[in-house]
Amino acid sequence: MQFRDISFPTPQENIAFDDVLLAMAEKHGAGEYLRFWESSPIFIVLGRIGRAETDVNAIHTQKDNIPVLKRSSGGGTVVQGPGCLNYTLVLSKQKHPELNDLRKSYAWISAKVIEALRQAGVEAYFRPTSDLATGPGEKKFSGNAQRRGKHYILHHGTILYKFDLSLISRYLKMPEDIPAYRKGRGHTDFVTNIPINPVVFKDHLANGFHASAPQLPSAEELSLLKNFCNS
Repeated sequence: MQFRDISFPTPQENIAFDDVLLAMAEKHGAGEYLRFWESSPIFIVLGRIGRAETDVNAIHTQKDNIPVLKRSSGGGTVVQGPGCLNYTLVLSKQKHPELNDLRKSYAWISAKVIEALRQAGVEAYFRPTSDLATGPGEKKFSGNAQRRGKHYILHHGTILYKFDLSLISRYLKMPEDIPAYRKGRGHTDFVTNIPINPVVFKDHLANGFHASAPQLPSAEELSLLKNFCNS
């Protein structure tokens, strides 16, 4: 598994580079990837079928000049920015038969993430369909989403570790589709940061997926990124 630990300057580049890695696997035979990234600018990203009019507090995003983008995977709308660590996985469905069933794939990947968190000093548990939560209050700190290709899946995950949680209530409306364990709680009561060192967590997750040493993006990846951003 190839390992990329890289954050680009713009939200558009960060979103597009994940699709570059899937394209590299599906069309260019590059195999599996693990990537970590974190955005310096604050922005909103919708899931593939998300709608800004139902998910986003447009009055605040427009006032604060916050970009609203869309990613290729499903899942809900999230706020990105400093203190929100993203992990991206491009995984082979042939190599990992567990991935061929959507629900089982979330549980299988989450088990590896939970083990890496445990080694980093945080106890967490999986809450279907695709959340990770912690503590007796079942507070969410991680959301996950997927885009499923012919031979590979692209899996997106977030880890809130030092994020300004007030931004979630400011920029996002209450979602229409909520899991039972949320129990109707608003953003402030439902979401939390976890006390991890992101460098330590990255090492443990990379080991869990048997990723190689981190490398810079290849020339082909950067060329594809330029094409994706200009298309």
